[in-house]
Amino acid sequence: MAITGEAVDEDEVTARLRAACLALPEAVEERAWRGTRWRVRGRTFAHVLEVEDGDPPSYARAAGTDGPVCVLTFRAEGAELDALSHAGHPFFKPAWSANVVGVVLDDGVDWEEVVELVTESYCASAPKKLVGLVERP
Repeated sequence: MAITGEAVDEDEVTARLRAACLALPEAVEERAWRGTRWRVRGRTFAHVLEVEDGDPPSYARAAGTDGPVCVLTFRAEGAELDALSHAGHPFFKPAWSANVVGVVLDDGVDWEEVVELVTESYCASAPKKLVGLVERP
């Protein structure tokens, strides 16, 4: 398996995602079984972790890499889900959930796009009352 681009630091990635995710209403950060996840009212809308030496295998297979690389999974809907599911690198479509998409966060990552994706994921997961409070990029 091969992915182009240089790996980025997981702590730096988590800090950048933390700023975007915790700016959303009632979002909470938790340690996940691996990596870090952000949730709203019990629903995960973003999960970041490192793939290294093919572990965890489900993420390594989905992302098409043995690592080391950070990956972010998030929720998408409608045309965005369809487009991202078929976009190719750096995006990937995990098999474990119909509305989850992933992105490899390498040195070429567009952080503005990542913030938009996380915000849209939040809006796909949060109650409408909270979604109404969100300024979308």
